[in-house]
Amino acid sequence: MSILTGKTKIMIAEDDTNFGLVLKDYLSLHEYDVHLYRDGRQAFDKFEKGKFNLCILDVMMPIMDGFALAENIKAKDSNVPIIFLTAKSMKVDMIRGFKIGADDYITKPFDSEILLFKIKALLNRSETIVKAVNEQVEFVIGGFKFNSRLRTIQGFGKEEKLSPKEAALLALLCVYLNDILPREVALRKIWNDDNYFTARSMDVFITKIRKYLKDDPNIELLNVHGNGYRLVVKD
Repeated sequence: MSILTGKTKIMIAEDDTNFGLVLKDYLSLHEYDVHLYRDGRQAFDKFEKGKFNLCILDVMMPIMDGFALAENIKAKDSNVPIIFLTAKSMKVDMIRGFKIGADDYITKPFDSEILLFKIKALLNRSETIVKAVNEQVEFVIGGFKFNSRLRTIQGFGKEEKLSPKEAALLALLCVYLNDILPREVALRKIWNDDNYFTARSMDVFITKIRKYLKDDPNIELLNVHGNGYRLVVKD
């Protein structure tokens, strides 16, 4: 949130001047503090100097493209949500964007109202994730009680102490309860990296978390092939 205005601060990096101004004006009308930059280098310079709550990045830009800009942004702040804008819908580009850490991908032209709802959803989720990972949060997971700050899980007559990464990963799974936690999101937020070795490391932590939860038959921790993990609690 912008200290000066008290509004949520959004970055738009878009080299199409007319389109960028229209989008900036539209989001400004909905009470966002919007800053428009014409190339990736300028956008990242501003990002380094100030806090942004969400970034909307065009893929094709001069000097530094959207992919390179997103990588630099995520290296500095892995929690900031990123939406990619593109004039094409090539699968290879979309996969590349999500691997970098994008939260959504929108192809031009698009419905402005849908973009607005996506922004609100991402901001809400981002705020929840930051609180879950960084603050004391208590979760009820089926027959278990989990405290992410104390890193304890209690239930079925016993208490277990989790490692810091186990606790952070379980907190993220709780935030995404019954939904898919994208593998890339967990790797970026907890390991600050996304490669084969960290991914294999995370698989080991997932196995450990399954063991903590195995006494409750109503809990499943599923691998979603090609996407991530899903913590499911049956009614």
